[in-house]
Amino acid sequence: MTRVLPVLTILLAILALWYAAAVWMNAPWQNQLNTRAKLENVPFTEFVGQTWGQDKPVLPAPHQVLGEIWNATVAIDINSKRSLAYHGWITLSATLLGFAFGTVLGVGLAVAIIHNDASDRSLMPWIIASQTIPILAVAPMVVVGLGAVGLTGLVPKALISMYLSFFPVVVGMVKGLRSPEAIQLDLMRTYDASSWQVFWKLRWPAAMPFLFASMKVGIAISLIGAVVAELSNASGGGLGVRLLTGSYNGQTVQIWAALFIAAGFAAILVALVGSAERFVNARMGARA
Repeated sequence: MTRVLPVLTILLAILALWYAAAVWMNAPWQNQLNTRAKLENVPFTEFVGQTWGQDKPVLPAPHQVLGEIWNATVAIDINSKRSLAYHGWITLSATLLGFAFGTVLGVGLAVAIIHNDASDRSLMPWIIASQTIPILAVAPMVVVGLGAVGLTGLVPKALISMYLSFFPVVVGMVKGLRSPEAIQLDLMRTYDASSWQVFWKLRWPAAMPFLFASMKVGIAISLIGAVVAELSNASGGGLGVRLLTGSYNGQTVQIWAALFIAAGFAAILVALVGSAERFVNARMGARA
């Protein structure tokens, strides 16, 4: 209870501010609507209700967003292209595939950098430089370029997710694999341990906390990469397409619903990585 109460307090404060902001931001348009309808001296409580019930509000009220999520997930056929569950699954699939690609690539590059000085000097600057290119410029080039050679669907979007998610993994793993102290490495040499034994029995366990911390960042930005990639291919579906069509049509409720679904996915995926971390730590005998 002591942990739940502060969270509920913050949640209620956010909802109160949100409802108040919805009244303030939707009031000008509601005044115009009332003027056109020749409605005068509208009571304040009725006016507030009007600002919370607009079809295309500047800022939708929380209950409008929740209603849209319900109507577009539970109250509609899951195979319908108007279903948020349908679009959410497309985004989630690209996110998970890209995250898997990015994690494998990041770990592989980190291992190469640790064990090869030439890789350390040559790869790391390019890895850092790769993240200075705006993803909004990279995504259309990749999606359109691969589409020109016949590669469409999930893979181009997964590659964009991989492009973003591999970076925190490689940086974290390089730091983690280098975290054993010199005295620990010297001890392994006194045991005449091979390079593989040093890696598997010392460097890899020491890198686990860094790996999972990097994966939590990587899976969240992998989701961002999938959504950005979907903006470049409106016919492929996904939450990014829902955001795009909502923007074109002024459907702010649809936009906010898609944003909440994406945020929910990110929270669940990060929590799953955290659960995997606790499981691995328990199996390795690490203290909580």
